[in-house]
Amino acid sequence: MRQELMSLPKTLADDVARNLVMVARLIDEDPEGAYAYSRVALRLASRVAAVREAAGFAAYANQKYAEGLAEFRAARRMTGHVELWPVMADCERGLGRPERALAMAGESEVQKLDKAGQVEMRLVAAGARRDMGQLDAAIVTLQSPELASHSVHPWTARLRYAYADALLAAGRESEAREWFARANEADKDGTTDASDRLAELDGIEFVDAMEDDAVEDDAVEDERVEGERVEDDSPRAEAEAEAGADDAPGTPRRDAEED
Repeated sequence: MRQELMSLPKTLADDVARNLVMVARLIDEDPEGAYAYSRVALRLASRVAAVREAAGFAAYANQKYAEGLAEFRAARRMTGHVELWPVMADCERGLGRPERALAMAGESEVQKLDKAGQVEMRLVAAGARRDMGQLDAAIVTLQSPELASHSVHPWTARLRYAYADALLAAGRESEAREWFARANEADKDGTTDASDRLAELDGIEFVDAMEDDAVEDDAVEDERVEGERVEDDSPRAEAEAEAGADDAPGTPRRDAEED
């Protein structure tokens, strides 16, 4: 990025660099602030590809997908690089055009991406499938050698998390729990909320177990009450009931001499 800025006068290059540094610092915690700095950099040096790329990411972080897509396209035209292809496809998703994102996933540019870029493209394609209501296809899209690998890479946690989330959406809770756990193991930097999702599933299982115990207790109580009812219907119980009725308050009682 600094090399690209060398095409500018030194004072201007320093001003642009300061704004780009602030974009990088704020984009995760204060995306609106990052966006403001990106607009300043864009006003100062719109012909620098790195500035257009930073402006694209700042717009993307603020869900300004049309603006982000335009900036990414401009940066790609300037450099000829394909690294931005997955995020461009995700902008298409954000604009409500998942079919375009899927079409981009099948383009030759994907083969030019490095492993991280290809995994990112797979995540975007799976998201597009879910946008279109094709949940089973989304699950299949995420099934890949990268998902099955036991090696941990910067993208491993996100890939496992996306797979777990798709499984859960499909009602496959036990499998989803396993993959949320695997995502949590790989997520050393806390980039996902896999631990929270795992705790939620554990909570659901705990509540279900309590409900099952309650149903079992009710069944035992019903059996006990039914047993007492059967015992009360015996001849001995009927005789005791009749004898008790003679002693009941308000019932006239004749003594033996009158009989």
